[in-house]
Amino acid sequence: MALVIRDAARADLPRLEALEALCFTTPWTAETLSSQLPDAMHVFLVAEEDGQIKGYVNLMHVLDEGYIGNVAVDPAARRRGVGRALIAALLERATALDLSFVTLEVREGNAPAIGLYEGFGFERVGLRKNYYDSPRENAVLMTRYLK
Repeated sequence: MALVIRDAARADLPRLEALEALCFTTPWTAETLSSQLPDAMHVFLVAEEDGQIKGYVNLMHVLDEGYIGNVAVDPAARRRGVGRALIAALLERATALDLSFVTLEVREGNAPAIGLYEGFGFERVGLRKNYYDSPRENAVLMTRYLK
């Protein structure tokens, strides 16, 4: 079965919370994830294959600015195009929303993610020193200009 990108729904929250625990040292709670569900200020997409959520990406937008919160891909599904499909779909939504740019933070040592974002035209625009905990690490700020 093919990978399907769709809007996240409240019923997805238990699986999204489990995915958070697999992907992040400081995972978001179901309550935090719930606050990001699609509405007038949020885009929240999931990648589903054979009825199983393999990843997600979320974005908050204010005026013409977009801020990516998390990009998460199940470790068992990495290197199979899930992250690429999610970012591509998110950039389509951002363009449709007439955003000027989307920006995100990524761990400085996460070379695969940085490479993925650079492949979509994201540029390194700054560094947040000691932004992440467990382990302590800098965050690279990356922005994709849409206009």
